[in-house]
Amino acid sequence: MVMGSLPQQVDVAVIGAGVGGYVAAIRAAQLGKSVAIVEKGKLGGHCLNYACIPSKTMIKISDIFYEATHSQNFGITGSVSLDAKKMLEWRMSVSKKLEDGVAYLCKANEIDVFNGTATFIGQNTLQLTDGVSLEFKKAIIATGSEPYTVPGFEFGGNVIDYKQALMLDHVPKTMTIVGAGYVAVEIGTLYAKLGTKVSIIARSDVLSRFDKDAVKLVKERMEQLGVKVYTNASPKSHDSASVTLESGERIDSEFIVVAIGLRPYTENLGLENTKAKLDDKGFVKVDNALTTDDPDILAIGDVVGEPMLAHKAIRQGIVAGEAASGMNSTYDNLVVPAVIFSDPEIAIAGSVEESDGVKVTKFPLTALGRSVALNTTNGFVKIAYDDSGIVQGVEIVSDEASSMISEAALAIEMGATLEDIADTIHPHPTYSEAVQEAAEAALGRGIHFFYGKQKK
Repeated sequence: MVMGSLPQQVDVAVIGAGVGGYVAAIRAAQLGKSVAIVEKGKLGGHCLNYACIPSKTMIKISDIFYEATHSQNFGITGSVSLDAKKMLEWRMSVSKKLEDGVAYLCKANEIDVFNGTATFIGQNTLQLTDGVSLEFKKAIIATGSEPYTVPGFEFGGNVIDYKQALMLDHVPKTMTIVGAGYVAVEIGTLYAKLGTKVSIIARSDVLSRFDKDAVKLVKERMEQLGVKVYTNASPKSHDSASVTLESGERIDSEFIVVAIGLRPYTENLGLENTKAKLDDKGFVKVDNALTTDDPDILAIGDVVGEPMLAHKAIRQGIVAGEAASGMNSTYDNLVVPAVIFSDPEIAIAGSVEESDGVKVTKFPLTALGRSVALNTTNGFVKIAYDDSGIVQGVEIVSDEASSMISEAALAIEMGATLEDIADTIHPHPTYSEAVQEAAEAALGRGIHFFYGKQKK
């Protein structure tokens, strides 16, 4: 697909049209630069078409289905059926709408889009697969990442990746997920709610890098949903109907989803023909202006390192688009919030580790009116703060945690204090009140949960 003319020279060339790439391209175009994007797949990349948006669409559908069949406490009874093909149609239509939206934005901003791959054949020249040689003043690498594979569990047949797991046209009877990070938890939970018998093979444990208090609640909920977690386990072999562990135990598996993480995608970029360098983990090395060792080449998103999150790529896309256009922009954000769309959701900004000079307070959702009313008391809010009361980190385990965490990220970026949060009126009755309550508790003036006698 090509929109507009076929330029031989551009001010800014962007390789990859994922959420970071197309944002960078639009920002540079807004600043008056001639811009071209090269994308081998769909506009919007993995996030819009295969990962972020599809998974959250499917999670919402699974929540609706599960709640419709498990809401007897609210007086809701009756039978509900699921049309898996219709569910897939909706999931695909959402991605198509967003892809079309990106195409419109590129056209409106007079950005040329090339369908194919790009290879650096010189410091300021790209060779495209359609034979076009594209000269640029600045280039932005936004090629993202790809799933790791497991030896003996290469993709094919009933061994699939997270993208294929979100494109099934039926609900499997059984599914085994190799890996126990946030992708495994999200996919496992959504299919369990749809009726699949889900097994997760964890090298150590589920969400082992996250706060144990939060993970405990998520694991308890997964157990209630029938998800079986095999801890300290490794897969040995598989056939068309099962997985065998190193221990010899066999797990029935219509599908095997390999979800052990992502690696930066730098294949066939031709970086050896530039001054850009990779670090020892395969990520493109950049400075705080997202510029590589080659002054005319920038890089953003998953390809430059952790955290490999879409919203980080979006922010870096804006910075790179500006830097490539001559602005003195740098990527200097203090915090990148992270969200796991589990049940309950886990969201965190900054760190909630207690240490010298940093204290942590916790407010349970059992004391929150909104949570009691909706039977969603399985959660809490933690706030970490220093001796001056400046907020260092916030963790939210709750329904709608994904929306509430933005308040925490803004607080940290602005250097807000506990009083700033506590004295801000939060609407009632909402989950967001829990953040205010946690700040109040840290100040020794908690109202809706008794922490013991407060100091005067």
